Amino acid sequence: MERWASFPNGARLLARQDEVLIRAQAIVLAIVCALVSAAACAQSDDELAGQVVNPFTSMVKVPVQLSYDRNIGPENAGRSYALKIQPLVPFTLGADWDLISRTIFQATAQKEVSPGAGSQSGLGDTLQSFFLSPRKASADGVDWGLGAAVLLPTGSDDLGAKKWALGPAGGVFRDSGPWTVGIVANHIWSIAGGKAGESISSTFLQPIASYTAGEAWTYTLQTEATYDWEVKQWSVPLEASVAKLLRLGGERVSLEAGFIYWAASPESGPKGWGFFFTTTLLFPK
Repeated sequence: MERWASFPNGARLLARQDEVLIRAQAIVLAIVCALVSAAACAQSDDELAGQVVNPFTSMVKVPVQLSYDRNIGPENAGRSYALKIQPLVPFTLGADWDLISRTIFQATAQKEVSPGAGSQSGLGDTLQSFFLSPRKASADGVDWGLGAAVLLPTGSDDLGAKKWALGPAGGVFRDSGPWTVGIVANHIWSIAGGKAGESISSTFLQPIASYTAGEAWTYTLQTEATYDWEVKQWSVPLEASVAKLLRLGGERVSLEAGFIYWAASPESGPKGWGFFFTTTLLFPK
């Protein structure tokens, strides 16, 4: 370096060389930081993608689902579109517990679900659930919640039970690496309502298994099975889906598409194949 300084313009060359080295170091550092940041973001997104199906995390989620079913009714002539909005909101109860609210609103448009029925559209009944849940998962990654479910008779004519119903609700989930498995369940009995509506005694079971692969892709198998104790009849839709967690405008959004196969349904219910598409807005704390 001292020899360089002894040449004409040597000091200037040294200064320029130092400037080039500094800029090169800055560029390398920026690239390294970007890669580390991207890896951290990817890891964070993978973790969030795995939590989309878990209702017992301290994160606000708003799934909006559009589904299509066909072959409805005794003549298999009916078809139905359903829009479900299912906000899930945790409320803080002290340092260790959350009260998680899960609401299911539904709007339906259907046609020829029974011979000569024509078309109907409007709101369905609303199911409101509350779960008392520990804020932090156990050391084994287990989340759980216990509470109650209430059916509100908000349905339009021909689309609701016209009954209030109430019963226990609960669930348990476990996150283990890329796997998230669990179940949500409830049972409701009618407690009040108009005489026109039939009595309600219904069990709901929703077992879920999901696998989160790289780059926040998630593959899920589940069913939302219902057993009607009044008519001794199962409704069992088997669902398989793929979802991708994205960042849109700084917010995280999960986009999911899947197929439905009705393994069991009453004579008045859908049969065969259907499909659904779900957009879930995520608001992690």
